[in-house]
Amino acid sequence: MSLARIAVIGVASVAAIGAGLLAMSLSRTEPQEPVIISAAPAQPPIRLVEVLVTKDPVPMGDTVTGTLGWQKWPEDGIGPDLILKSAKPNAVNDLSGAIARQSFFAGEPVRESKLIQADRGFLSAILDEGKRAVAVRISAETAAGGFVLPNDHVDVIMTRRADDGGGQNQRISTETVLRNLRVLAIDQSVQEQDGQKVVVGQTATLEVDPSQAEALTAAQQIADRLVLSLRSLADSVPGSPGYARFLLEQEKAQRNKIRVVRYGRIDDVTTTQ
Repeated sequence: MSLARIAVIGVASVAAIGAGLLAMSLSRTEPQEPVIISAAPAQPPIRLVEVLVTKDPVPMGDTVTGTLGWQKWPEDGIGPDLILKSAKPNAVNDLSGAIARQSFFAGEPVRESKLIQADRGFLSAILDEGKRAVAVRISAETAAGGFVLPNDHVDVIMTRRADDGGGQNQRISTETVLRNLRVLAIDQSVQEQDGQKVVVGQTATLEVDPSQAEALTAAQQIADRLVLSLRSLADSVPGSPGYARFLLEQEKAQRNKIRVVRYGRIDDVTTTQ
C-alpha cells in the first residue's frame, strides 16, 4: 500500500473520530442548578387599630362589667359605629355597668346603640319606637306548654262563652284578636336562665302599638281565656321567607272585615270572599 493511501485513511479516521466526539458533546445537556426561593413575596402591610369588644358572651339584659376589652382589628373593616381606643381610651371604665339591649357574642365589636346605662328603665329601652308594653296573664296550658320564651312571636287568641238564651244554650266563640306580637319578657325574665329552654310563668309582656294595646286590654276584660299561639320564626320576623305572606294575610283580613251595628251592639264580621 502506498504511503499516500495510508495518509488518506488516517486523515479520514481522525475526522470520523472528531465528528463522533463533537456529536456526543452536543447531545449532552448540562445539569441546571436548582432555583431556591429564600423569601416569600412581600405582602402589603395591614394597618391594625384597637377596637372595643366583649371578651365573653353577654346575654340580653346582663351588664357588660368585666367583659370589655381591646382587640386589634383591620382598619379597613372598621364601621362608623365601632368604638376605637384612639377616640375613647377610657371606654372600658365609662361603659362599665351598662346593660346589653341585645345579646353579644365573644369577640364581637361593641356598639353603644346596643347598650343602655343602668340608671334607665331597661324595658323602655328595648321597646321599638312607637311601641308599648302590655302584660297578660298566662299559664303553661295557655302559653304553648311553657315553650314561649322572650323574643318569640305569638298570636293572641281570645275564647269566651256566649249565652244565647237564659243559660240554656251556651256557645263558645274563639277569635284571633292580635297577630305576630313580640314577647318582651316572661314574668320578669327577658332571657333564658342558665340554659333553661322552658319558662313556665304567670305573666307575659308583649310589644304592641297603641291601638293594639287598647284591643288587648279590652280582650282581657271580656275574655274567659287568652291563649298565646307560638309562631314560627319563618313567618314572623321581617326578612324571613314567610313574612311577606303574613303581611298579605293581614291586609286581606282588614279588607274583608265589616262592622255590623245591631240593636246598639257592634260586631266586626270577617267575610270569606
